[in-house]
Amino acid sequence: MNEDDVEQLLADVDLTLCLQASLPEAKELRDACLAAGIPALLSGGSCCGSGGGCGCGPKLALYARAEDVPRVAGLMQRRWQELALREGTVGEDSIFVAGVTGEVACPACGTAAPLANGACTDCGLQLE
Repeated sequence: MNEDDVEQLLADVDLTLCLQASLPEAKELRDACLAAGIPALLSGGSCCGSGGGCGCGPKLALYARAEDVPRVAGLMQRRWQELALREGTVGEDSIFVAGVTGEVACPACGTAAPLANGACTDCGLQLE
């Protein structure tokens, strides 16, 4: 899936704001979404709101379909878990990285267990 495919797919769809981030981080997250098959678009983000010349860096906003927001959250959680492990912030046995070993922690209820047909086995939220 590339940017042109996503723009066509999402042209007439109501999108949900997933996050705002710095330009490099937002582009990296968008690329990770596309690689995972999650159609996502970037648009100009808003300022911190304190007025002109506030000093905050430029931002981009990542948008996706409402039904894809849990998948974006899961992707971000897995990326954070992998970073925490790589940096040594937490160990393999930490409850914060349970999803790295194949169990995705549900963003709705927090259950870290194998998925059943792509859904959380506790609350039923569709994650894949």
